Amino acid sequence: MIGIIDYEAGNLNSVRKAFDFLQKNSRVLKSLKDFDTVDRLVLPGVGSYGHAMERIKEKGFIDPIKKWIESGQPFLGICLGLQLLFESSQESKGVKGMSVFKGTCRRFTEMKVPQIGWNNIQIQRTTSFLRGIRDGEFFYFNHSYYVVEGEKEAVVAKSNYGIDYISIAKKRNAYGVQFHPEKSGQAGLKLLKNWVERC
Repeated sequence: MIGIIDYEAGNLNSVRKAFDFLQKNSRVLKSLKDFDTVDRLVLPGVGSYGHAMERIKEKGFIDPIKKWIESGQPFLGICLGLQLLFESSQESKGVKGMSVFKGTCRRFTEMKVPQIGWNNIQIQRTTSFLRGIRDGEFFYFNHSYYVVEGEKEAVVAKSNYGIDYISIAKKRNAYGVQFHPEKSGQAGLKLLKNWVERC
């Protein structure tokens, strides 16, 4: 069972519909006790870094999420859900992220902000998550901030929008993607299917 974390700031419906389409069982997690009912976690995200961290903290989700990842259980962060796994963001100065990965998030300055639309990924290393995904595959992005590399071994793929940035990160059995696989057509569905069946 896939658990989609509800901290009242995420794009839950589109993520759940993607899993429904793939015929993969999922449920929305609203409290800590719900964590015991699933074996995979998804952290979706839209909105601001600071507000999202505030809501996650208020719900008591920070330590359980970090322990989940440290134990090697399957985890997927989407868009802002990737950024929250890093240490901080220029968007919300003074707000600490979950620090699963080293690094910070900065605002794009070279191109139109936000980046909205299709962009490709440059694969840096092969994982089961990317099985059947070609180098240069396009996914749907919508973000104003990007992750600055903090630990090279965590980088699975990069993208470029005036500057190279991390578009897929991995640590233990936790993945984070800067794009929205649930809005990325067949390639996005393939990625989600890989995550459920192979990771």
